[in-house]
Amino acid sequence: MDIAHFVFGIFGNAFGLFLFLAPIITFKRIFVKKSTEKFSGVPYIMTLLNCLLSSWYGLPFVSPHNILVTIINGTGAVIEIIYVFTFIIYAPKKEKLKISGLFAFVITVFSAVVFISLFALHGNSRKVFCGFAAAIFSIIMYGSPLSIMRLVIKTKSVEFMPFFLSLFVFLCGTSWFIYGVLGRDPFIAVPNGVGSALGTLQLILYLIYRGNKGNNNAKTTREEESMEMGTAKPMGQEEIKGDTSKNTC
Repeated sequence: MDIAHFVFGIFGNAFGLFLFLAPIITFKRIFVKKSTEKFSGVPYIMTLLNCLLSSWYGLPFVSPHNILVTIINGTGAVIEIIYVFTFIIYAPKKEKLKISGLFAFVITVFSAVVFISLFALHGNSRKVFCGFAAAIFSIIMYGSPLSIMRLVIKTKSVEFMPFFLSLFVFLCGTSWFIYGVLGRDPFIAVPNGVGSALGTLQLILYLIYRGNKGNNNAKTTREEESMEMGTAKPMGQEEIKGDTSKNTC
């Protein structure tokens, strides 16, 4: 049981790292264009909060035998902070203020959880409190692709739902779900079970609609909604020359 628990934790670390590094293509585009265009910074903010809370939950004095949770989420937190600050640098003024405000909110929430768990709670109550906080935001993070899944069903096209991203959502969620089950830890098993289920649904949708290219009537809607998810493909020259100061966050 202990060996299997450790092995699935290693799998979870590997697949989780792929998930955290997936937006690199998006940020390479932002660096080149010196603009965030219509991309949304909110998913990176929410993922950062999830990483901070999960890494705190995995520490030995909060939740024993979960150090692998801290390792991957601590790494993810560093990566997400880089994404967030890059976004703040290149975003329009209004968006800078919005993301900066959300970043301050994330730090405030995380600091409150740390303070309460350290000075007001002990033993199992500390684990339960931190576990609930981490689980809630893990579910929110995994639930972020719901809008793109709705878009796939609406347009009958997987153009803006990358296969490998969906695959790693499934693999990461499944690995941590099994890890949580083996460790009898519902705060890890439940949210990652949700992630595994949503990853499965994405793969099913991909299999159903993979041969479709969508239609011209849905093109604008697809572009706008995919920008919100950070999965859009490069726009044409005419679109690039257009007004990119209005974000769809």
